[in-house]
Order: sequence, then structure tokens, then C-alpha cells
Amino acid sequence: MIVLLDNGHGGLVNGIYQTAGKRSPLWNDGTQLFEGEFNRAIVNGIIQELTKFRIPYVNIAPEYRDVRLETRINRANQYSPRNSFYLSVHSNAGGGHGSEIFTSPGNTKSDRIATVFGEAYLRTFPDRKLRTDFTDGDLDKERRFYVLTRTRMPAILTENFFMDNEEECKNILMTREGRDKVVQYHMNAIQITRQTIF
Repeated sequence: MIVLLDNGHGGLVNGIYQTAGKRSPLWNDGTQLFEGEFNRAIVNGIIQELTKFRIPYVNIAPEYRDVRLETRINRANQYSPRNSFYLSVHSNAGGGHGSEIFTSPGNTKSDRIATVFGEAYLRTFPDRKLRTDFTDGDLDKERRFYVLTRTRMPAILTENFFMDNEEECKNILMTREGRDKVVQYHMNAIQITRQTIF
């Protein structure tokens, strides 16, 4: 199984954020989260763990500039849909709390992977909300996001807490402990996915 990792949006280049928007408010203490930096930190943490356990992976967008979605998908689609899955990592915004896992519409292998990720999240964050949609019988939310509908392999997108929720931003997204737990939930889910689905 090959994990295709996509850290959403751009990062920081010479202190300049590469993606318009996609950031927390500027908090009263002067701190601010840039989503692309957070996404890269989580993906880099996952890479460290995958390397330790000798699980093959590809970083789809290692650049710090904001790589176009079409480019990300073209890079991913070079890999076999039978032995790879696409994992896009994000932080949410819009005035909520908790985390979400998205797949494309329909009942696919992606839904089974999303369920594994949802259960791993709840084990790691038992006191935090998982925002679900069980109308189709499983916990993932379904949207026609570009990276979910254009990939040839199963694909999920995780939205990890809300960067415009000050409590979640400061206590989880901007702390080493919080980030380590986000990495660990993803890694636990990847290991179970490898054992039970691939």
C-alpha cells in the first residue's frame, strides 16, 4: 500500500504565506495560524512515522508554493488505484468545532477508509466532536471536491479542527502536543487501513 500525501494549499516562503486567505484570525496575543503551514507540519509528521514503520508513501506536493490542484492530481494518478490511496490534510474554517472526513459521493472503497479514520480520530480525541453524516450509512461527509473526484484511487480529505475557533486553534492546531495527536490519529488509521483494507 502506498500512501499519497497531499498537504493542502501553500506554505511559507521567506516568511510570506503563499495562499490567499486560508488562515486563522489574528488573535489578540498577536499569533496567527497559516493553514498551509499546519498542513505541511502534519504531513511531515506522518512521513516520519511512515518511514519508521517502512510504509511506502509519496509526498504529492513537497513544494512550499501553492501547487495547482490539477498538478496534484496528475502526480497522484501515476500510481496504481489498486494499491494506493490519496490523503489530503487540511484545517477547517467557518465557525464550527471538531473535525470532519470527506469522500466523493457514492459508496466506494474511500468510504471504508474514511470509517477507519473516523474511528481512529474518536479513539485519539474522545472528548472532541467528529462531525458526521450518516444519511448514507457511514460517518464520512460526501462532497465533489476536486481532489476526491479526479483521483483514480480511493481518496479522503481530513478537516482537522477549526482554525477560526480560538480554543481549537490555540490548544490543538498551534501546539506541539495537539499536532502530535493529529499526526498519531492519522498514522493509527493508516496502519489499520493497511491491515484491513489493502
